[in-house]
Amino acid sequence: MDVDSIVLVVCVIALIPLGGVFTALDAAIMSISPARLDELVKEERPGAARLRRVVAVRPRYINLLVLLRIVCELAATVMLAAVLIDALPQVWALVTAAAVMVVLSYVVIGVGPRTLGRQHAYAIALASSLPLQWLGTLLHPVSRLLIVLGNAITPGGGFRQGPFATEIELRELVDMAQERGVVADEERRMIQSVFDLGDTPAREVMVPRTEMVWIEQFKSAGQATSLAVRSGHSRIPVIGDSADDVLGVVYLKDLVTRTYYSVDGGRSITVGELMRPAVFAPDSKRLDGLLDDMQRTRNHMTLLVDEYGGISGLVTIEDVLEEIVGEIADEYDQAETPPVTELDDGRFRVSARLPLDDLGELFDIDLDDPEVDTAGGLLAHALGRVPLPGSTVRTGGLVLTAEGGADPRGRIRISTVLAARDPDAHPAEHVGRDNENGGDCRTEDTTEGPGDGR
Repeated sequence: MDVDSIVLVVCVIALIPLGGVFTALDAAIMSISPARLDELVKEERPGAARLRRVVAVRPRYINLLVLLRIVCELAATVMLAAVLIDALPQVWALVTAAAVMVVLSYVVIGVGPRTLGRQHAYAIALASSLPLQWLGTLLHPVSRLLIVLGNAITPGGGFRQGPFATEIELRELVDMAQERGVVADEERRMIQSVFDLGDTPAREVMVPRTEMVWIEQFKSAGQATSLAVRSGHSRIPVIGDSADDVLGVVYLKDLVTRTYYSVDGGRSITVGELMRPAVFAPDSKRLDGLLDDMQRTRNHMTLLVDEYGGISGLVTIEDVLEEIVGEIADEYDQAETPPVTELDDGRFRVSARLPLDDLGELFDIDLDDPEVDTAGGLLAHALGRVPLPGSTVRTGGLVLTAEGGADPRGRIRISTVLAARDPDAHPAEHVGRDNENGGDCRTEDTTEGPGDGR
């Protein structure tokens, strides 16, 4: 082997690990989080400030590192072929050089350095931030020229939306992070809940009209204060002629301020004088938009209006936040009945507001009725009137029994539903088939009294 061949072999040996270094840097720069980098800058880590300037123009340096890696691979391949041509026939020399470089490019330049770059991203990037800036300044005209040429021959407008084209890809990324232990299960649930805000209408989390606490405008401030203390609510809607005629909202702070300094305990001040304007929104409005409106207007409670213009319920900012972080309870909240309680013999006691899909999952039954959304609604729809405690209905392969009692105002309310599988139901039976269409929807009412429950 002559001197020229020795020089070429030395260059090949040097170019292969150098290409691996550029691959590791590429992987490290791609893996760096700007938020984590900001923390390193605050901690005054050496090289963090320079690295932040590199990350600010990340595509520029990624393109440069890819260019340098390709140069190393191609140069090493050509030099190795030139060395082997002197020792082997020309065809065998080229085939051998190609085979050797494929293995070395995959293992030594590709997989190994890329894995190291991702595992030690910050250490590698911080240590190489200064030479990387030098290379960027020196070779920027060359890499820029190649990018311009590439854009000239590439059809279309490029991938301007970034590596994630759809929400589904982002959701899958969060699931993968949770499986690998990067994100805790509770964190994954919260992130997924943020995505769900844009798909959830306000009526799914609202306090329904039947459970609203309100007060008439002619009542005194003292009476309103008493109601607020008894109900535990700090904001109470003020109505006129009916619950659909909401005139405003009275705040406990305003009530306490006026009644505390009043000689008659607020009996001479009406609620109508203290109320503030109410905020209304359609009950079909998505939660993400509703939350934005509440933050912008500094409003913590919104009255929801249905398609007919009536009040369907109300939503507080706490209701929206609970969709993200879960149930928020304070010192005054009473323990609520769990939405699902498993009983003996395969029966379940469920909340009357349990979604229909969740009820179906308990019995592995497809409950699909476009007219109702909850277990209580399904029972009332199948019964054909407002159910009373003890009312029983057989529908959709289930036996549903209403449970409840009188609320603080003396009105009969169905709070829970006792659900069991119907042993006489046909396997193909499902909700939505009525007697006219050949379905089996039998009802029986074991209660006495008027059917409207009033």
